[in-house]
Amino acid sequence: MTAIDTLFRNARLTDGRVVDIAVGDGDIVSIAATPQAHGAVGETRDLGQRLVLPGLVDGHIHLDKGFIGDEWKPHRPCTAGFSVRERVRFEKEALAGARPIAVRAAALIDLCVAHGTTQMRSHVDIDAQVGLRNFEQVVAARDDHRDKVSVQIVAFPQSGIVTSPGTAELLDEAVRAGADLVGGLDPAGHDADIDGHLDAIFGIADRRGVGIDIHLHDGGQLGIFEIEQIARRTKALGHGGKVTISHAYALGEVPRDIVQRTAHLLAEAGVAILTNAPGAHAFPPVLLLRQAGVNVFAGNDNIRDSWWPYGDGDLLERAMIIGYRSGFSTDSELATAFDMVTADAARALGLAGYGVVEGGPADFVVLDARHVQEAVVARPKPRDVYKRGRLVARNGAIVTAARK
Repeated sequence: MTAIDTLFRNARLTDGRVVDIAVGDGDIVSIAATPQAHGAVGETRDLGQRLVLPGLVDGHIHLDKGFIGDEWKPHRPCTAGFSVRERVRFEKEALAGARPIAVRAAALIDLCVAHGTTQMRSHVDIDAQVGLRNFEQVVAARDDHRDKVSVQIVAFPQSGIVTSPGTAELLDEAVRAGADLVGGLDPAGHDADIDGHLDAIFGIADRRGVGIDIHLHDGGQLGIFEIEQIARRTKALGHGGKVTISHAYALGEVPRDIVQRTAHLLAEAGVAILTNAPGAHAFPPVLLLRQAGVNVFAGNDNIRDSWWPYGDGDLLERAMIIGYRSGFSTDSELATAFDMVTADAARALGLAGYGVVEGGPADFVVLDARHVQEAVVARPKPRDVYKRGRLVARNGAIVTAARK
């Protein structure tokens, strides 16, 4: 019989059942509606029928970019509309005088964890100028804070690949050094070479056996063409379930019949779509894509950095924003918004045993709500956050130190 470290009594699950959750060695040993014989129990906690949610999953964040933990830095607008190249230049200038990544990443991790994030995927800038410095520092932050959050790392070519000589080799080196995925950025709009850019990242993924997550801001028919090219390559190379297109603004900018055609290609290829429903940007039509079989999930993306002055790391807030901008009103639609920061994000990240399930890791959030719909619309606080059965945050503050 597995030793029970903590028995959580009177936990309300998302299906409405009130149960006891027994946790041993970081995993959920049993979930039962009636008292069970467990032998020795280290500690018992009565949750008072508060709602227990699976740990929230941030599918897209940038731990090396944020200014949380640093001085406030006013946003610097582009000179003539949005420009990725200009934003990258502004970012490099701002980060040159920022506090070390170790400080800023730690502060951002704590902010997210305090709101209930237990898993995240962080994109990390790699180019000829920064080399692997950002990657190495985010790896260190991931390891230092592994008791609070699990972090996947994407080797991200923020300055391009074809137009940034040596970056392809650095991406490959980062993956060999432990990056979980290889990233991409606007093969047409930034690199002006769709085939060259995709050859590089799919080549690395194929050789190293890792996933792909491509930032795609390119809009209109150009963006649709790139999305369809990515889907076709994914299917041809057998990478289904391991490829994500982040943002994919074009899907929110073209007629419905084109989106439907592209959605079927994405579903058939097993390519997921990430959205954070940002600001004034068009963004993918969530329900249309889901109805076609596409996994659409969410993340916070930029949080108080050179790209965006907003964000507090709260994924329930992000779910609410996506629902609000999508016109979600029914219980089913609100549940979809919730799924985008939980189960759907976990599926995109390939997380095994995710959820409040027997045998899975005991990562969960406890809060005052009757159901997931209320959790999305009210974003209730305070929250208790557990990682592997250990309380790591309460009332918006971290309560256990990261392991050094």
